[in-house]
Amino acid sequence: MSLPAHHLELLAPAKTAEIGIEAVLHGADAVYIGGPSFGARLNADNSVADIARLVEFAHPYGTRIFATLNTILHDSELEAARKLIYEYYDAGVDALIVQDMGLLELDLPPIALHASTQCDIRTADKAHFLAEAGFSQLVLARELTLQEITDVRAAVNPEVALEFFIHGALCVAFSGQCNISHAQTGRSANRGDCSQACRLPYTLQDKEGRVVAFEKHLLSMKDNNQSANLAALVEAGIRSFKIEGRYKDMGYVKNITAHYRQLLDDLLEQRPELACASSGTCHFGFRPAPDKTFNRSATDYFVNGRQADIGAFDAPTHVGQALGQVTRIGPDWFELESSETLANGDGLTYMHKRELRGMQANTVRAAGPVWRVYPNQRMAELTGLVAGSLIHRNRDHAWEQALTHKSAERKIALDLRLAEVPNGFSLSVQDADGNTATAQMAAAHEAAQNPERATSGVRDNLAKLGNTIFTLRQMDIEWSQPWFIPASALNALRRDAIEHLLATRRAAFARPQRRAETQPPTPYPTETLDYLANVYNAQARAFYARHGIKIIEAAYEAHEEPGEASLMITKHCLRFAFNLCPKQAKGVQGVQGQVRAEPMVLVNGNERLTLRFDCKPCEMHVIGKIKKHILQSPPPGSAPVVFHPKRPV
Repeated sequence: MSLPAHHLELLAPAKTAEIGIEAVLHGADAVYIGGPSFGARLNADNSVADIARLVEFAHPYGTRIFATLNTILHDSELEAARKLIYEYYDAGVDALIVQDMGLLELDLPPIALHASTQCDIRTADKAHFLAEAGFSQLVLARELTLQEITDVRAAVNPEVALEFFIHGALCVAFSGQCNISHAQTGRSANRGDCSQACRLPYTLQDKEGRVVAFEKHLLSMKDNNQSANLAALVEAGIRSFKIEGRYKDMGYVKNITAHYRQLLDDLLEQRPELACASSGTCHFGFRPAPDKTFNRSATDYFVNGRQADIGAFDAPTHVGQALGQVTRIGPDWFELESSETLANGDGLTYMHKRELRGMQANTVRAAGPVWRVYPNQRMAELTGLVAGSLIHRNRDHAWEQALTHKSAERKIALDLRLAEVPNGFSLSVQDADGNTATAQMAAAHEAAQNPERATSGVRDNLAKLGNTIFTLRQMDIEWSQPWFIPASALNALRRDAIEHLLATRRAAFARPQRRAETQPPTPYPTETLDYLANVYNAQARAFYARHGIKIIEAAYEAHEEPGEASLMITKHCLRFAFNLCPKQAKGVQGVQGQVRAEPMVLVNGNERLTLRFDCKPCEMHVIGKIKKHILQSPPPGSAPVVFHPKRPV
């Protein structure tokens, strides 16, 4: 079993091994990190040696390391991917996060496989199939409601863990179902090179060309924050709680990991039948505050049902925490009233004509609740800053400085017992998980001239656990009388015992093995697959054929002819956001009305994207055309394929 059903796992991101180490120290039960290739984040690569170093650091805490290998692969890349997987296994990696089903047809080591969110797992049938195909952990779609998660849990083998994103940036599209980047630039999101067209400003027009919204970031979502829903997610069946952010910096990972560590620890205190998935207790040298690190304000998305206010339409960047309004403007300063404490170096923002403006506070001076701010720009350059402007802080300088230093400590409780033996002394140690070790030293039993001082010296020297991962919980000394033991001998005895205990912990760490596929193979829920299944190589086609698929279209990246298609499928609906949804319009008799707003168009420069609304599943399709200059050939060595874009709804 990859994750016991009573364990809760906090899963943190790591752009680098150093960030991964800090994630462990700040409470992560597991860390996911990209390797040298195929990791779906083009600029977040790490060597296998660095990942091995992270594994070496994490495993004594019981923290697992997952490597991301979640791009779709050319046929010519499969062998390189297979060799890389063996390197990961030899480095001690605990699981692979994958998207491409072709990998399941290769000769792989017995490493656990997790189905990436790119697999688009939003139905119970799809989740059941992937569990039966050999995946031990499923990363569910971010768009699911609590009831939908509950339905998935009921359909999946209890040995298979469900994972859910609880914090961070949100892709507006169903993951794995967005081809806008590839259509417009040739940069495939499924290949780890998304151009983030969703963060651009768009003008929304109705069928008459009238403007519904002008130059708003209409496909940009607020950031995910499930802080208030953790208990409900546990009840629904989630066991792995995932933080987004393999591009995020050290401060973000420290802060957000610590925040959710505290919330989950509080939950575990209330639910004694549940347990933490790793070992140790964290102590933080700062107060975790999600609002202080990069965010686009917060939403819990669809967990509690559809909501209108999920978009970060005004700005796709970090506006920051609201401080207060400007009260006066001076020649080289401005004043604002705020109950928050400001500091030199703070980053401040304000909005002017739908644009976020920013500055740094070079100097701040307090006078009661009023703060005088001397910015790093001339006042004439701060266009639109007037009395009444609302000021936000997107960089708390003093708080961020604290995160640049050591900000957390994670320790495992340890009991020690010193006893006399016929030819010397023995030290037995036992950690909070029940692992034990014993070290002995040969020494003459020399009576202490000062019994009280001798006993105190023994306790002081044995308690010096220093930079180890342990902290003393209890110490017992069992001897017939106080003996004199040199400090150097006690230190050597303690180091020997701790070294043996660490070896015992490493030996006791059980790496989960790959879950066996059920036999005969479980049929896929349908008999046909269109381009949205992202089948990009012959082995992936063989996998689906083996599971009963009769018609398999090639991935969008493999098409040869231009065509119009759904470039994005999303649960986010702009008709709903602007109160134009038929389900929102009701007649006098309570009958749903009709809103004649289609076709609606998104415009950014020369780009025009048509919106179509599929009301039965409550989804929005963004329709566009492929550009001729980026047409791609089918994967090398693949069978001939024909691209048939899905007909717009």
